[in-house]
Amino acid sequence: MIASYIWLTKLILSHLITDFILQPLSWVEDRNKKHYASGKLYLHGLVTALLAWLMMGWQYWLVALVILVTHVIIDGWKSYQKPAVIYFLTDQLMHLLVIAACWYFTFIKWSDLQLAWQQFNEQVYAWKIITAFVFLTTPAGILIGQLTKQWRDKITDADSLANAGKWIGMVERIIILLFVLQSQYSAIGLLVAAKGIIRFNEKDRPEIKTEYLVIGTLMSIAAAVITGLLIKL
Repeated sequence: MIASYIWLTKLILSHLITDFILQPLSWVEDRNKKHYASGKLYLHGLVTALLAWLMMGWQYWLVALVILVTHVIIDGWKSYQKPAVIYFLTDQLMHLLVIAACWYFTFIKWSDLQLAWQQFNEQVYAWKIITAFVFLTTPAGILIGQLTKQWRDKITDADSLANAGKWIGMVERIIILLFVLQSQYSAIGLLVAAKGIIRFNEKDRPEIKTEYLVIGTLMSIAAAVITGLLIKL
């Protein structure tokens, strides 16, 4: 089983190397302009399949062929889309799903998945962690937004500020939860200090905006810390 995970990791590594390091911007531009008529599209697919084949082993030539065909199809589809984040994420998700499918059909049996799911279902701690991470994303953000609404309503650029704060707070809470679960409490202090220097060192901030940011930050940190401590209890 360990060998299959190494195989899967190598396949993901080859994807990261070929899709983000070995693919020049000129290839992407040519693909976006010519779509399926672009020679660079097929060259990129060939490079991706060859590196995957080299990392997997020569006996897995059929998997390399599947990666070649699917990679060309997916990247060709993406070339027709607008340069938006949703299409970038969809493109990467489809590539990873192909890799996962190749791994599954090469190594995994359905009975193994059923057994693994049954064992995972019995792990109370794992479900507590999943619940905590979900809570600290959008639900906690909405809760904090409601609690800080009286300050946000008094700020002129409240919408843009709240939208940026939503993503910053989400990442912040996840990082803090990881620190708490690992008992790295000093690292939380460094994170808070760094955020304070970056976010509150600007001049000419209205007092109400500063209060809004400080209160929102403290609520966000408190939510993450308390959630992490509850899991450890």
